Amino acid sequence: EGHDLICDLSDYFVKSDSLVYELGCSTGTLSLKLAEHNKLKPDAHFIGVDIEKDMIEVAEEKKQACSDLNVTFLAEDVSKMEMETADMIVCYYTVQFINPSIRQTLINVLYESLNWGGALLLFEKVRGADARFQDILTGLYTDYKIRMGYSPEDIVAKSRSLKGILEPFSSQANVDMLKRAGFVDINTVQKYLCFEGFLAIK
Repeated sequence: EGHDLICDLSDYFVKSDSLVYELGCSTGTLSLKLAEHNKLKPDAHFIGVDIEKDMIEVAEEKKQACSDLNVTFLAEDVSKMEMETADMIVCYYTVQFINPSIRQTLINVLYESLNWGGALLLFEKVRGADARFQDILTGLYTDYKIRMGYSPEDIVAKSRSLKGILEPFSSQANVDMLKRAGFVDINTVQKYLCFEGFLAIK
């Protein structure tokens, strides 16, 4: 669902010769989907970046099946890489795994890397506005996972595995971070419990 929304949003920002980044592309599914969605713009170039070489190898294999698409995959650390000027940058549940101490610096770089009128699509797990809301969101999300067939043991194991790795900000803290980078035009485009998609336009 999030992938389809991002493809639809790309219609507003990807021009015939655009450069588009997906940072934290994992095995390349969304990057390939974006390229497929925009294949009538043959000079638009899509770059998927992930720090995990294994993921990029899988992405490269997937790319072989659709060799007509203008997609490049890079195994790089997004917090250290040099970026070219882009019309759209997608961070799909990626920034939440980056150390909070360098998160602002990264968002600043993304702002600088966008053309005027370009878009950053930032999808993140978000904390509740205060402790009461956080408790409600956590409870609802746990109920949802149980409905989806996860066992209590699975849920606890997942929660433990993310300790010290997944550090979500609140919705407001994400908006503040985008504003500090220079973004003025920011809108939520998707929200479900503790998951939120922000569209920020330069």
